[in-house]
Amino acid sequence: MKLTNQLLELISYGDSLNRSQCELLGLSYPPSDGWREEVFGRELSVGDTNLLIMLRGKLALVAQKQIVSNYKKLSQFHNPKTTDSPKTKNIQSQKVSSIDSLEIYCDGACQGNPGKAGSGVAIYGRDKSSPTLLYGDYDPKGTNNTAELNALYKALLLAQEYEEYGRVTIISDSKYSIDCITTWSYGWKRNGWKRKGGEIKNLDIIKLTHKLYDDIKHRVVIRHVKGHSGVEGNELADRMAIKAIEFKATKYKKYDYQSISEVL
Repeated sequence: MKLTNQLLELISYGDSLNRSQCELLGLSYPPSDGWREEVFGRELSVGDTNLLIMLRGKLALVAQKQIVSNYKKLSQFHNPKTTDSPKTKNIQSQKVSSIDSLEIYCDGACQGNPGKAGSGVAIYGRDKSSPTLLYGDYDPKGTNNTAELNALYKALLLAQEYEEYGRVTIISDSKYSIDCITTWSYGWKRNGWKRKGGEIKNLDIIKLTHKLYDDIKHRVVIRHVKGHSGVEGNELADRMAIKAIEFKATKYKKYDYQSISEVL
């Protein structure tokens, strides 16, 4: 089911969303002013659509959690587990495999600002214990912002490449790059890629990344995470960004490791 203007009116209250609705849509809370543009046109399951409508309103967090819990129990009641034939089980297994989630953490680093910059990603596929680590996009005259934008662009390219995953979540600790691509770009584009108050810095990479995001946003959620807060994927992406600077890797390379602890 596609998120239309009519559906947006059904789920919003006071032109905003509550925390649980934001979590379902992969938005930061409270949502930014451009949250409607960020989610407009996104494909939702019937279950998520129903839950978003049920959560509508200025509800206490405990009430939101209770609604989510009750809805899950209701879904389980109407869809109980059954004993299937081997053939049916195989079909169900293939369906689950096709909608497995993919998580891609991305980060940038810069030694000096401007200075030597690099980007890194950590890809969590079906084997969550062994993420794929990549480093690249070395720029001897980069900035923190360009490194973060390059990392986000690489993550979106990977999301586009891994078509077998029904849903891709990209996680970045750069609020700037997320807002540039998922929110501000829509207004800048309407205004001929201009903004009040002066030029748009890093416009070339912003245009490129926004175009890619807009093409695949129906199956991609971009989330913000606090940097250096102990989140494994974020820490690994950061280490890869530093490796890109260390090895001056302009093209992305895979980082081989024996254990995650040795990378961290």
